[in-house]
Amino acid sequence: MSARSHVTTHVLDAALGRPAVGVPVRLDRLADEDWAEIAAATTDDDGRASQLGPEALAAGVYRVVFDTRAYFGDRPTFYPEVVIVFELADASEHYHVPLLLSPYAYSTYRGS
Repeated sequence: MSARSHVTTHVLDAALGRPAVGVPVRLDRLADEDWAEIAAATTDDDGRASQLGPEALAAGVYRVVFDTRAYFGDRPTFYPEVVIVFELADASEHYHVPLLLSPYAYSTYRGS
């Protein structure tokens, strides 16, 4: 098993009460006022993207972009994309960015 990424995520589909499988996820870093892609992944059978980027990242502003349109497919959704911008302030800590998702709402928090 390879080392865990510095940033990970877990997506749960609150409307269906199960992990959101197959959500395309992208990790970007803000550099010189532009976003640069660091990595991309797709959530697994447990709704997790545990290999989202490198094992270590520098402090800075990052965002996780969830392609919810691809996940919902033909189901209607108000949010075709969810973007969570956060500051990685301590390069020695792991950052977990979970997403609780439904077609018309979402919530997030800093996980562990």
